[in-house]
Amino acid sequence: MMSVQADVLRLLADPLRAQIVSLLAVEALCNCHLVEETGAKQTNISNHLRALRQAGLVDTEPCGRFTYYRLRPEALEHLASELGELAAAAREAQAHQRKRPCT
Repeated sequence: MMSVQADVLRLLADPLRAQIVSLLAVEALCNCHLVEETGAKQTNISNHLRALRQAGLVDTEPCGRFTYYRLRPEALEHLASELGELAAAAREAQAHQRKRPCT
């Protein structure tokens, strides 16, 4: 059985990180844009971006004295594929009414 990336799911479960990911899905943004959009403190945004970058969900792009952050769609597509496989397995189990008997 395949295992879904639990660490990535935990990262995305955080409301602020989920908001950052949603914003980065639309356009590349720098830290100052994310502070403005979310109302969070700069250090908090930086910490969340570091976690997202370490998980491979976000790439950076230096631009003068600013750093822009861009969402990596292939990382989310991989996670979505794993979740899709789980859904397909659950659908098949339901269709065949599979259940393990108690002993």
